[in-house]
Amino acid sequence: MISKACEMRRNVIFPVLITAICAVFYSFVCHGQSTGDRVINMVFTSDAHYGITRPKFRGDSNVAGYKVNEALIRQVNTLPGLVLPADNGVSSGRRVGAIDYVIEGGDIANRMQPPVQSAAASWAQFENDYLHLLSVRGHNGQPAKLLVIPGNHDISNAIGFAKPMKPLTDPTSMVKIYNMMPTPAKPLTNENYDYAKDKVDYSYNMKGIHVMFVTLWPDSAQRIWMQKDLDTVNRKTPVIIFTHDQPESEAKHFTNPVPPHKIIVESGFENLVAEHYKDGTVAPQDDGATIKEQRGFVKFLQAHPNIKAYFHGNSNWNEFYVYHGPDKNVNLPVFRVDSPMKGKYSSKDETSLSFQLISLDPQTQTLTVRECLWNAKPADAAQKVVFGKSSTVSLKVN
Repeated sequence: MISKACEMRRNVIFPVLITAICAVFYSFVCHGQSTGDRVINMVFTSDAHYGITRPKFRGDSNVAGYKVNEALIRQVNTLPGLVLPADNGVSSGRRVGAIDYVIEGGDIANRMQPPVQSAAASWAQFENDYLHLLSVRGHNGQPAKLLVIPGNHDISNAIGFAKPMKPLTDPTSMVKIYNMMPTPAKPLTNENYDYAKDKVDYSYNMKGIHVMFVTLWPDSAQRIWMQKDLDTVNRKTPVIIFTHDQPESEAKHFTNPVPPHKIIVESGFENLVAEHYKDGTVAPQDDGATIKEQRGFVKFLQAHPNIKAYFHGNSNWNEFYVYHGPDKNVNLPVFRVDSPMKGKYSSKDETSLSFQLISLDPQTQTLTVRECLWNAKPADAAQKVVFGKSSTVSLKVN
């Protein structure tokens, strides 16, 4: 015989339970999946620079790059259990959960100027951390997919540099990235790799969002590939670019405009970007040195208003900003990421070391990027990631 108290509890609990079940059922029927399940989470970091040391890290001095990057990856592995801040961004106040992609923005190897190790040695250390130590998994239950683009140091190691390196060239990191990402039918080798034609350009469609990975910077040569790729995409489809250089690039990364276009100390050009420099015969060092080159990129952006966000490394600090172009006629949201080894600020203040967590909601076409401070308490072995700045942008195409 059921007591009146039990019957009262049953009358209260059952309706609540039925309501909850109906709510979940409604979410799956009407939306296909819950908000948390439909969000794509990506970790973005750059400029790993294996082969050099940090002056100070967690109470030690001259700490090798592989040790610092290992510590970063161990902090990435803790993300799924953390709760996001209530910042009104994508998944605000929810548990992070699955990590679908981990993106490395280049400069895996440091330039091989003695006593820096070879690109081959640096790549082996990178593989150990990013392929073996990394344990986060995506919504599909599989290990997070690693996506990689090269940086200027990886390229210099492959093609040579004005100042002596040891060895003089080593294309290992470029070859490994190329074989991992565009995945050619016949993998390249160090002996047959040719940077002039073997660029690491590829794209992914992420639930209706088109993501492009571009070698170093969208120069006039790269834009030929980009145009062909975008010709396959509906003009209403949002596009996100990942590349190594900032939208302004750097003058020294362009090709020497003086025939025979060689890499020489006097010119300052490193021949990393296929486009010949247009503003002079010697590479200037100031930030406004690529005006003519940027204008070509700006025209491309104006022709493709569905390009809605740009991610890069190279200059090495966390910043969310808007690129307006040299003539102030575009408005492109840009996300600059820190380096574990060469941060403009974090190299001096290790508590500001950071990577980025990107949360993308394809249904609402909204993207939130959060700064992840992964070494805020250097002395605490059990420290957790602290969320810093965040920025939310709409990817909707008008």
